This record gives sequence, structure tokens and C-alpha cells, in this order.
Amino acid sequence: MKSELLYGRGSVTIDLPHEIEITTVHKNPMVPLEDDQQAIMHALENPVESPLLSEIGGADKTACILICDITRPVPNGKLLPPLIDALTASGVQKQNMTILIATGLHRPNEGEELLEVVGDEGIYRSIRVENHFARDKDAHVDLGSTSSGIPVMIDRRFYEADLKIVVGLVEPHFMAGYSGGRKLVAPGVAYQDTILNFHVARILEHPKSANCVVEGNPLHESQMEIVDLIGQMMALNVVIDEERRIGFVNFGEIKASHLQAIGFMRRYAEVSLPRRFKTVVTSSAGYPLDKTYYQTVKGMVGALDILVPGGTIIIASECSEGMGSPEFFAAQRLLYREGTENFMAILNRREKALIDEWQTEMLVKALNVAKIQLYTQGLNDEELKITCVEPVESLEEAILQSTEFHQDKHIAIIREGPYVIPKFSLS
Repeated sequence: MKSELLYGRGSVTIDLPHEIEITTVHKNPMVPLEDDQQAIMHALENPVESPLLSEIGGADKTACILICDITRPVPNGKLLPPLIDALTASGVQKQNMTILIATGLHRPNEGEELLEVVGDEGIYRSIRVENHFARDKDAHVDLGSTSSGIPVMIDRRFYEADLKIVVGLVEPHFMAGYSGGRKLVAPGVAYQDTILNFHVARILEHPKSANCVVEGNPLHESQMEIVDLIGQMMALNVVIDEERRIGFVNFGEIKASHLQAIGFMRRYAEVSLPRRFKTVVTSSAGYPLDKTYYQTVKGMVGALDILVPGGTIIIASECSEGMGSPEFFAAQRLLYREGTENFMAILNRREKALIDEWQTEMLVKALNVAKIQLYTQGLNDEELKITCVEPVESLEEAILQSTEFHQDKHIAIIREGPYVIPKFSLS
């Protein structure tokens, strides 16, 4: 019996004997929009709890549009042209528009990659496109702090724009509940101290800092406070199906429109299963998310709710760019040297997180309940050692060995990795 996992720019095929009983986990069926361009224009003309762009534009106005970096498969090539057209029709001149890549603390996107992110050559050539640099303190505006004491500094180009618009993909996120909306602002265009202060262990170890949880999520709540400190902004939100076709789009006030998009996505990304499994096979959702081991951790955490504690997660991720940032590499070396218990003791003593160590912290959550095996072709021996998981050369062999070890031939396969979150439920 053959199954597929998203892997790199394509997929990897798993061929298993018939005695292996497979439960394949997909998003609930989503009907793609029949005419996505018409739907995008309709959204722009019917904003959620927000005035029309035509009512707030003008020749003297500036606009800053935030878009995700290369790690997200956002269909910007479809979203940006009608948005730019609507801004132009409102009177905003192209020379007064900036598209800002919301990199957070990720590396900048440059050259051909920058064009890939924008997705439309005409816009790429006619609108100023720039990266956010979280380490450049002078490029940010100080807005004080949140009620919990998180310092708030936001990219000056975004804060000082008359029209502030974020364009984002709404999907499950293993810390913030769902991505998109406020997440493009913080961490997207926040200064590093802002980012490091809301990625501390006391926030990320909260039980509601989890996939698909928004209400009561302390990370989400801090992000919403930051939005309030900045003031009026709008969001163009999009949802895609397993084939990356647009299934939903809306536009409007950032909080209201984003929550509406989450409400839509919940029906498809959160999938209930009546049992747990001792062997779960998943992916890092293929390109572009599986470019690094850093992002691969999301697929491990996304599978946890349907895993029998002590079971095995087998994940496929190309890791074409290797581990990720030097800071993440250092965090992984620390985990390898100290072990999970000492690593978490170190993090719990920090008042401010170190860059990218939060992803290793999330890996620890998975390691505490699962044996994790990794199929990849992108990591060298030194990198594989500090993944702190077991590398495998064959998915089929790893699955068969796991089912034999656990004495259970029932397995779950999550083709799309962290973009669909299976949940154990008897109801």
C-alpha cells in the first residue's frame, strides 16, 4: 500500500505491506474558491469592521504592506496585485508604498528569493520591497511595554505609514495558536528584545501556548496588546487547502478579520480522531517549511495529540538549508550536551530568551513524550547528531520496525505535517 508525504518541492512515497493498517490524516475537505481573483476583490470591497480603502487613501498617504518571509507558502502573487490596485485606486501613489518582509529574527530574503516571496514580477519591479531587520534597534520605534512588561519596539517603516496592512496565511501555529494577522507584526516586524521577551519559557510552557488555541493563549494575548499600542491596521487573510489552492479570503480590521479567518480554518485544519497511535508518520509540510530542521520541529509537535505516550513519531523533512540559524544550532548543541531536564532548567532561569532557542524548547516537548525519528537528505553527520532525534535511512524500514517494537500494526500518516492538527476525541 502506497502513501505520500510532502517533502521538498514534491513528495516522498511510502510503500508498505498490506498488513499495516493506515489511517491517513487530511484536512477536512475544503472547496477551493471558484474564482479567487474575484473573491479577493470582493473582500477588499467588503471589509470586516473597517472602512474601505477608498475612504482612507489619498495622494498624500503612505502605505506599508507586511508579507511573510520565504518560510510560508502564501499566494502573494494572487493577493498583492488586487491589493495594490485597490490602494492605487484610493489615491495612494506607488512611490509611497512599501512591501516589508516580516522576517522576525529569520534571515532576510534577497535576490531571486525576494521575487519568489512577492510572487509577481510587475509588483516586484514597481513597488519598493525591503526586509525587516530585528537586530537594528535604530530602525524601530519605542512604544512602551505591554501589561506584562514586554518592551514593544516596532519597525519604523510600518509604524509611521498612514495605511498599515498585513497579508498573511492563517494556519495552525504551535505556539500562537494560529498564524497570520497579529503574528506578522510581532514577531514579524518587532525589535529583537520584543521577540525575545515573549518567547521566554514562562510563556511557552503555558498549557495554552499551543496549536489551535487562541483564547487564553499568553503569546496571542501579548501580540494583541502590541497591535493595540500601534493603532489602526488592516489585514488581508488567506486560507489554503492541501493542494495550496485558496479556500477563503477576507480583508478588514486586523483583529476582527483575523479571528473570522481562524473561525473558517478551524473547520478544516482541526481533525478529530477516535483513537491514538503508537506510530505516527508525518512531514514538515514540504517546501518551503521543510528547508530547515528549525521549522521541522513544528511537524513533531503537531502530531503529539494522537500519539500514545511513549510512541514513535517518524518525520520526513528535506532540510535543504540545513539546521537553521547559528543561534538555533547553538541551542541544539546545548540540548545535546545537557539533556532535556537540565536544558529546561537553564531556560526557566532566563528572564529573556536567547534567539531561536524556543524552537529547541518546543522540540523538548515532543522528546518528553515520544521517540522521534527523522528522514532527511539535507543534514551532515555533525548536524544529525545534534538534532537529538534518531536519523533513519528508510521510512518503510523505520515504520516496520516501530510497528514490530510496539506490537501494533495501526499507524497514522499526516501527509501535510503541521498544517493539519489531528486531535484525539471520543465524541
